[in-house]
Amino acid sequence: MTTSESSSVPAAASGVPAVPLNSGGSIPQVGLGTWPLDDGEVERAVIEAAGIGYRHVDTAAKYGNETGVGRGVAGSGVAREEWFVTTKLDGQFQGDDKAIAGLDESLRKLGLEYVDLLLIHWPLPARDQFVSTWETFIRLREQGKARAIGVSNFKPAHLDRLIAETGVAPAVNQIELSPAIQRREQRAYDAEHGIVTESWSPIGGGSGDLLSAPVLAELAEKHGRTPGQIVLRWHVQNGLVAIPKSKSPERMAQNLAIFDFELDSDDLAALDTLDQGPDAGVDSDRSGH
Repeated sequence: MTTSESSSVPAAASGVPAVPLNSGGSIPQVGLGTWPLDDGEVERAVIEAAGIGYRHVDTAAKYGNETGVGRGVAGSGVAREEWFVTTKLDGQFQGDDKAIAGLDESLRKLGLEYVDLLLIHWPLPARDQFVSTWETFIRLREQGKARAIGVSNFKPAHLDRLIAETGVAPAVNQIELSPAIQRREQRAYDAEHGIVTESWSPIGGGSGDLLSAPVLAELAEKHGRTPGQIVLRWHVQNGLVAIPKSKSPERMAQNLAIFDFELDSDDLAALDTLDQGPDAGVDSDRSGH
């Protein structure tokens, strides 16, 4: 997505643009990441975030904070239908329809009747259970327990198998992504198959000290923004969904205040120089997360 195209993305009721999903509906382009907050921290963070304008929150069974996320949603004063809630099921829920009980438990902890997006947390290809797990996810969507289904940390080879063997492409692929880890081939694959690319660690988490890069200091001064806001604006203008994590109300507000300026082509080219290449970041084939 180019700079000019980004302005055509529809805005949700909260004012945050929303990206359409291939299965219907849409996902707010910026959400609240919740790892590694505990239940108490995340409950407070979700309530604070709601007051700032967030309507999208991302959690996972493995994070151990779904109960707190649910309490935050319930205590936010925002109607359930205005929230976009994502959770993820990890390896213990792969194969043999284990995802059915897994999602039921997540819904119990969240205090919800459905999630807006359910993701397979990792492909774990050595187990060779992600296709059968995806078939279970399709049934969970048909039952209404998940409005949309997707994956996390999947590569094109994994996605090829899902699509070839089930005929259903994920709505979302959530991957580690930032100006330092740009994954251009993966993003192009996702776009070609109608899959929204969502960024975890969007401001650089595990990719070194991204925010201290001189080019970001220069662009922050040019636009009167913080380096983090420049990075998040890069995600928006590339058509990505970003889920920065913070429990600081000030930082949460900064992360959402990125829709009233644009990076120009020179800015985007300068940010491209930060890319560490295709081998940077987490390798989903080897991870047991």
